[in-house]
Amino acid sequence: MSGTARRTGRDAAAPGTGRAPAARRGPVAAALMLAMALAALDGTIVSTAVPQIVGDLGGFSVFSWLFSGYLLAVTVTLPVYGKLSDTFGRKPVLICGIALFLLGSLLCAGAWSMASLIAFRVVQGLGGGAIQGTVQTVAADLYPLKERPKIQSKLSTVWAVSAVAGPAIGGLLTAYAHWRWIFLINLPVGAVAVWLIARNLREPAAHSSRLPRVDWAGALAVFVCGGLLLTALVQGGVAWPWLSAPSLGLFAASALCAAATVVIERRAAEPVIPGWVWKRRTIAAVNLALGALGLLMVAPTVFLPTYAQSVLGLGPTAAGFVLSVMTLSWPVSAALSSHVYNRIGFRRTALTGIGLAALILLAFPLLPFPGEPWQPALIMLLLGAALGLFQLPLIVGVQSTVPWAERGTATASVLFNRQIGQSVGAALFGAVANATLAGRLADAPAAIRPGLPGDLDSVSQALEHPGALTDAAADYLRRAVATAVDHVYIGAAVAAALAFLVLLLLAPRRFPVLPDGETD
Repeated sequence: MSGTARRTGRDAAAPGTGRAPAARRGPVAAALMLAMALAALDGTIVSTAVPQIVGDLGGFSVFSWLFSGYLLAVTVTLPVYGKLSDTFGRKPVLICGIALFLLGSLLCAGAWSMASLIAFRVVQGLGGGAIQGTVQTVAADLYPLKERPKIQSKLSTVWAVSAVAGPAIGGLLTAYAHWRWIFLINLPVGAVAVWLIARNLREPAAHSSRLPRVDWAGALAVFVCGGLLLTALVQGGVAWPWLSAPSLGLFAASALCAAATVVIERRAAEPVIPGWVWKRRTIAAVNLALGALGLLMVAPTVFLPTYAQSVLGLGPTAAGFVLSVMTLSWPVSAALSSHVYNRIGFRRTALTGIGLAALILLAFPLLPFPGEPWQPALIMLLLGAALGLFQLPLIVGVQSTVPWAERGTATASVLFNRQIGQSVGAALFGAVANATLAGRLADAPAAIRPGLPGDLDSVSQALEHPGALTDAAADYLRRAVATAVDHVYIGAAVAAALAFLVLLLLAPRRFPVLPDGETD
């Protein structure tokens, strides 16, 4: 710290750096955790209240857009907020993002129809994109490389606690208050986060007198292109068939928009997605690897609860616990990963984690039928530990290879690719599961075929009320669901293998880490 910083007290940040003094790290870290809790709790709390929301507002046929609309807005805005945080600083972007999220929450609480609620959820998502990307960037600014796992493990713990506490909080609020309170509860939490950030976060002063130039055309192009692609992926096979005119039209429009985006970004002075994001081997490899992570994460998060309820016969709460054990081991493994990558490097640590994850995913189809709940729970516990060794070293590694002025863009890039991978995985593995179930229903023995559901949408409903089925038909359906989920997990293992190959072949053996003074 310079003499000026010492004279002005602990409010001053070191000149030329984005790192807050140690005395201010505690309040800023608390603010980051509160801000991340807003985004982490959002999905789990809302999902619990869906029956009450539909009962009050109607719109059962489109309620899935409560989640899809939010996810779409978060994903397509990540690159935009990353560039804005590098241009104007993290503090204004994060405060504006939280404020926008809180505005969306307030509007959601006052929604008068399902259409208005979906629109206001999109507003929430526009703020959520700023929260998710900028929080990770500020965390890297706040701590030097050796201490960075501390804050990252705290943020991972927020997600773990949210996965467990979210459904409970949502259930209590809808049971004893009203579903509108699941949005209103965000207001005090967000207000405290904004106050802490405004009071304690200090950033470097701009060194250039030149006014920053914002690539608004590129931002709009990225937003439209991502929106078209994600709508095609989310609604394809659900609202309309994959080979129907709406799907083909959306994919064609997204491809044309992607080409236009490339042209716009090449001509822009300060592009939202600069070319170096894909020209640098380290960042390009991590982008692809975390895209594969988003792909494979669909298997446990989307299909494991169905497996637990339909095959193992567990209730929703117990099924959620089988999944939540993964979120318990993940932050512990992430917190300990620094001891590994400080010894063997970022690339080798990530290769170890994703290699173990591939083997663990391949173990799922070997589970006995119907099996015991502790068996998939153990697999999820081990998977969380493996992925903690994989994801955190890659994010920390990328953040450590770029200076302060590029860190927001680099962080948003890897998070954006992970989100895109998750959307592609939901569409791809949904198609795999549906094809497997369709094949099993078509191949059912003639003796039990009359008792089976006539279409795929009726399978889960039939298993929820097995009294309408014969014992043979119910057992056949459970085995069909188990086979479908097995195929999804095999696909997830293939995604893990692809991530392994990407890191092995594309990533440099040693990440070109900059000294802490240069990264600030």
